[in-house]
Amino acid sequence: MDNLNVRELVERLSSDEESVRKMAVFKLQSAIGDPSFADVFINEGGLPKLRFLALHSTGNTLAYCLTSLSRLLELDKGWDHVTDDLIRRVVELVVSQPLVNVNRGAMSVLAAIVGHPSHRNSQPGITGYQRLKPAVELHPQFLPMLVEKITSADHALCANSLQLINSLMRDAVANEADFEWPRFIKQLQELGVIKSVYGLMQSSAVQDLAHPLLEFQSLTKVLLRKWRDEKVDLEKPDHRRAIRGLHNASNPEKPGSGVDPKGSKKQNPAKWRRLGFETESPAWEFTATGFLGLMDLTDYVYKNDDGFQKLLLEQSAEPEERRCPVARASLAVTLILYDHFEVDKSDEGDSQRYTVMESRSNFDRAFKPLLLHWSRLHTSGLNAFVRLWKASGAQVEDFDKLEELVRILVEQVVGQAPRVKEIKDVEDELAEFEVQRLRDLQMELLELTYEDAWGHHLRQVRDELNHEALQFVKEQRIRCLLQGAWFPQAMNYGADAGPITSRTLSRSVPTSWRYVRLSHNRRYLHYADFNEKSATQPRLDTLPDKIDLSIVSSVVSNVSASAPSTSSSDSTVTDLQGHASTSTKITIHGYLPPAPGHKRNDSSGSGAGQKESVLLQLHPQSHTLASEWLDGLLMLLNQQPITADTNKLVNLIGGYGLKIRLLNVRFEDVAMDEPVLPSREGLDDEYYYDIGGMEAGM
Repeated sequence: MDNLNVRELVERLSSDEESVRKMAVFKLQSAIGDPSFADVFINEGGLPKLRFLALHSTGNTLAYCLTSLSRLLELDKGWDHVTDDLIRRVVELVVSQPLVNVNRGAMSVLAAIVGHPSHRNSQPGITGYQRLKPAVELHPQFLPMLVEKITSADHALCANSLQLINSLMRDAVANEADFEWPRFIKQLQELGVIKSVYGLMQSSAVQDLAHPLLEFQSLTKVLLRKWRDEKVDLEKPDHRRAIRGLHNASNPEKPGSGVDPKGSKKQNPAKWRRLGFETESPAWEFTATGFLGLMDLTDYVYKNDDGFQKLLLEQSAEPEERRCPVARASLAVTLILYDHFEVDKSDEGDSQRYTVMESRSNFDRAFKPLLLHWSRLHTSGLNAFVRLWKASGAQVEDFDKLEELVRILVEQVVGQAPRVKEIKDVEDELAEFEVQRLRDLQMELLELTYEDAWGHHLRQVRDELNHEALQFVKEQRIRCLLQGAWFPQAMNYGADAGPITSRTLSRSVPTSWRYVRLSHNRRYLHYADFNEKSATQPRLDTLPDKIDLSIVSSVVSNVSASAPSTSSSDSTVTDLQGHASTSTKITIHGYLPPAPGHKRNDSSGSGAGQKESVLLQLHPQSHTLASEWLDGLLMLLNQQPITADTNKLVNLIGGYGLKIRLLNVRFEDVAMDEPVLPSREGLDDEYYYDIGGMEAGM
């Protein structure tokens, strides 16, 4: 650039030879972005020649010329040469020029014209789009061609196209007094701009088009904010027409509607409450949502005409307190989506920050393609609200609770959806999400909320409740042992089936069933073998064999610590002689007392130096029975339970205890300020205040 002779370059722009002009303007497009070079270029009289080339050149010369002109305008220079004939020429190029590089430059020039304030133009007081409007009216295909080029395979053309659309949208909203922006936005939507931008946001080209896409997303929020800030006013024809359309779409000729059944014009006093409004003044109820809420409800009604009428008839058959207020629910869903997408928060700063980030995950978090399908999300959210209302048997007083459930549903489904997830899949998930799963999520969020507010206090409460739950389950399991149970015996009865005593060794025929029961003082395990399993439980005094629990050293089993209740260990088989047996086994080990006359080797009584023996084997017929007896024996020996059933029961009881405590505490109690100590102003030194006893004295 330092070696470039500006005067010589300006002279070459008016050369008679096309190749010379092309080379000159090619060099110019790279250098003109420097403000100091641009000033010298203008002083040397380069602007009139550049404008002439823009009006009369073709091919690459025209493309380089338009690029140079757009970069000069971006420096806020050369506006006095942006004339109406130049604007008509550039608009015509957008519509009719097939060359991609020419289109790119033309759109850049138009975006610069539209995006700059009116006082910078050659005609003060004329806004950007108004400068284009006469030329655009001559070419009705301008906007359709603009939207069509958004899907171009050339990413630079695509970006310039979208940037021009962004400029048009922003200018239309900023100058609403002179321009009917809702009609313009509707025209763009009908041309398919939402579908095209949504596809780009989900495509692999998102990184190349980050800036214009994020700007379009930001403009979508601007529109939503503008619609919400617009108050519903029945004096406005379009507002009055929309309100009247809601009533007509409800099929008021049906019984129970707003028309008297006898055919008179007398209005039902519940004309609007029938649709789900709280009062008979519907316009007042859009205070929180503005015109956006009316648009959402109207869109839902018109696109679901038959379903809306059916829903109203269905709800009219319910008792009044159980009817789902459809209109009120619609407004709630609008506010839920508004909060979820943080519409009040500007994205402009975020768009600048994310465009310089290369991480794909950062881009995925920045883009919210589902925001563009606002209407479909609202419809799905309202349908989900009605579905949850019916499934939970809610009443009018439960409305706030249902609203919170739908808020959690939106956060879970819409908020967790990846950038590439299709809107149809989101709609299906909103329609199928289970109520119980939602309630579980609600409790998890509640615990997290109080965890943040209480910190270590909540953890202390949870530990205390878990300890109490463990003691409760311990008592329950031990009571199972006190009640006693039958266990089948295998036919190959051997020496390891119980304590090795002279009584057991003298048996020649084994028994088929063993009954085991814990003594009342919880010190002995009594048992006996029977030929048959009786319907009544044997008394404790009929069980001759017993084990002193003080000599038990360990209890082991093949019961899995995480086995579900349907595991193979539950299966009971029948042997050849008709006796029940099972593969589950609990083995009790211990140290047998020394035989009479045998001197112990230790004096501590701890079993040191003795051989550990099998005291008893049990074969539970079910996983539940195995869990009760295995963990019951372990907990009786002051050891921790190991089976999944017991641990699940402990967690369940502890969890319910925590939830009950959380639900009984208002959040205001958690977030309250520190107590303020009484002031001593006006008191002498003899006055004291007993904070602990809450008494004052002299």
